[in-house]
Amino acid sequence: MTAELANEAIQLLRQMIAIPSFSKEEKEIADFLEQYLTERGYVVFRHLNNIWLQSPGFDVSRPTILLNSHLDTVKPGSSWIRNPFEASLENGKLFGLGSNDAGASLVSLLQVFFYLTQRTQPYNLIFAATAEEEISGKNGIEIMLQEFPKVDFAIVGEPTGMNMAIAERGLMVIDATVTGKSGHAAREEGENAIYKALDAINWFRNYRFAKVSPLLGPVKMTVTQINGGIQHNMIPDKCTFVVDVRSNELYSNEEILEIIRENVDCRIEPRSVRLCSTATQLDHPIIKRAQQMNLTLYGSPTLSDQALMPFPSVKIGPGDSARSHTADEYVLVEEIEKGIEVYIQLLDGLQI
Repeated sequence: MTAELANEAIQLLRQMIAIPSFSKEEKEIADFLEQYLTERGYVVFRHLNNIWLQSPGFDVSRPTILLNSHLDTVKPGSSWIRNPFEASLENGKLFGLGSNDAGASLVSLLQVFFYLTQRTQPYNLIFAATAEEEISGKNGIEIMLQEFPKVDFAIVGEPTGMNMAIAERGLMVIDATVTGKSGHAAREEGENAIYKALDAINWFRNYRFAKVSPLLGPVKMTVTQINGGIQHNMIPDKCTFVVDVRSNELYSNEEILEIIRENVDCRIEPRSVRLCSTATQLDHPIIKRAQQMNLTLYGSPTLSDQALMPFPSVKIGPGDSARSHTADEYVLVEEIEKGIEVYIQLLDGLQI
């Protein structure tokens, strides 16, 4: 049965690879998937470039599990040797843009939805193929959470080697501005904004947050860009820098922001505070079943649509995150087969 489901998943993935689906440009692939599902007799729901299905006999008195992965891809880099939009199968490897991130997860979860909804389950299922994940856009899973019925738990399909990420770091990007006073560099005048910025940058480099996550470790802050001055003989009156903040589940982004503002003498403006760290408790039924299956549990340093989900979730899927966004991206056929098998073992008959 698993081999048959995997074969169907691979055939669908090969068709999807041929359709460019960059973030914010997912209409064509959403059209294709909508037609694919409609032709198979499913009632397909759509909002913008997001497609979803609900299990037959959906009952609001039962809990609901969301199976979610994304339609969009990054753009291919110049170092691709193969045609990124031509799926090629070589020695058990399926090459193509989005094959690994996250097409393999998406088609595997869809086959799992087909399989599970043909059997009696103690929960409702929603399958959702969503847009704009690669840019954390607002017209993907975030807007869809307003459209779905109440969700109690989610499986987020991303390439994890079918290891289970039960926690995930959040992200907050900060624009910092330090102001000084201009003057001539040859005279003792002005107030050098770059020198003033050094104190703030040094604080970001050395500050350690008190609460350390057993899964994700400490909050991590890194100054990644700096800009100041307009010419060599003029004291700079402005210096700006960017800080990449990777939160753990023990702090909200708002809490981190408050600590930063209490400690640095500059203007701090977050680009967004909506991408928070997430973690699912170890006593959750999905975690217990994963432990019974001897799956590896871990905390993920990378961001996904989990950051936008206000309910328990885990990240798990076929493929290897190290292949994501790389030239000649591929997924192994056996990874898709294993992914479908593990998903079914995790979910079939699960009580949440």
